[in-house]
Amino acid sequence: MDFPANLKYTEEHEWIRVEDGDIAYVGITDFAQSELDELVYVEVDTVGEELEQNEVFGTVEAVKTTSDLFMPVSGKVLEFNPQLDENDGDDPTLVNRDPYGEGWIIKIELTQPEELESLMDVEAYQQMVD
Repeated sequence: MDFPANLKYTEEHEWIRVEDGDIAYVGITDFAQSELDELVYVEVDTVGEELEQNEVFGTVEAVKTTSDLFMPVSGKVLEFNPQLDENDGDDPTLVNRDPYGEGWIIKIELTQPEELESLMDVEAYQQMVD
């Protein structure tokens, strides 16, 4: 199982990677995708919205279950990964194959960057899932 050290993690198994100051990418962890098994659908209806930390920004659907996706920090949802969108690429299994790379789910603009401090680092996340 992969746990990149350059990410921050949530108890709900989302990760966040900050790039370019206040721009960040959000997805679900390798652990989460393995627990869900093969994803069949990813839905994000919050593009353009400002959401608070821990608010639901979308859902992932696997064969056996549907799970909510939670904002790791407050921010504005700028983009839904077009490769996952049923209107464009429609390949939700990309999250299974490459959860930290091409399988990112949303791009956000941070509105409360100090909230990053409340998230887990890689060691804390690994301890939680072990």
